[in-house]
Amino acid sequence: MAISGHTKIIAHLGYPTESFKAPLIYNPYFDKHAIDAVVVPMGCKAEDYPAFLKLVFKLSNIHGALVTMPHKITTIGLLDEVMTTAKVAGSCNAVRLGSDGRLVGDMFDGEGFVRGVLRKGRVLRGARALVVGSGGVGSAIVASLAKAGVAELALFDAYPASMNSLAERLRTHYPQLKITVGSKDPDGFDIVVNATPLGMKDGDALPMDVERIARSALVGEVVMKQEITPFLAAARARGCEIQIGTDMLFEQIPAYLEFFGFRTTTADELREVAQIKY
Repeated sequence: MAISGHTKIIAHLGYPTESFKAPLIYNPYFDKHAIDAVVVPMGCKAEDYPAFLKLVFKLSNIHGALVTMPHKITTIGLLDEVMTTAKVAGSCNAVRLGSDGRLVGDMFDGEGFVRGVLRKGRVLRGARALVVGSGGVGSAIVASLAKAGVAELALFDAYPASMNSLAERLRTHYPQLKITVGSKDPDGFDIVVNATPLGMKDGDALPMDVERIARSALVGEVVMKQEITPFLAAARARGCEIQIGTDMLFEQIPAYLEFFGFRTTTADELREVAQIKY
């Protein structure tokens, strides 16, 4: 792809950069459709980030930024405008430059999960959902499920402070939503999500009792180390429909493209053009 003085820069901000996959998805897509933009990894340590974020948006050809670890939480306090989903999640993974020069942020990890569920034909409005894990990705999924109109959200985390803080943010922005905390019993839920790291290591315990999951439920996963984790394998053996971790990655990129004002696409096309190798 040709880069010129007209090319719009999207900074990919995080540290370290060696594991970044986004440029290997966005840039082939931009190239295919002659979109004059480029995603550039920029390694920035935590102590330098608050100053650097402000400076990078002083560039005359900056268009936006993708934000990853360890900066998602810090970013919230550095913006002029924060969308509700990011407020509930307590973190931000996308920043765009508004026409008035204001920095506007949103969170799309959970949007990717939700779009994957909807593409499978599931109805979220009025559904009951259990999300085990209230860290960064779990909070983002919870925020997007609330936005999608679920009737009930059950939260569980091994660290009650994270779980309770997320519940309070939900109550602030979605006062009509039924919220329960402290149980990871999946019985009776339509959507069941593992948003913990369990499954990253061989021998990890399952995040919940799979035998208690209704066979009609959709079971989702955020771990991407392997396509079918032990948790998903157990859920599939029970007869449940499943959603793999990488679905969330590919499904959120169309939402990013819309946020940045680019031509949008489908997760299927992104999978076709991606140059990711494992």
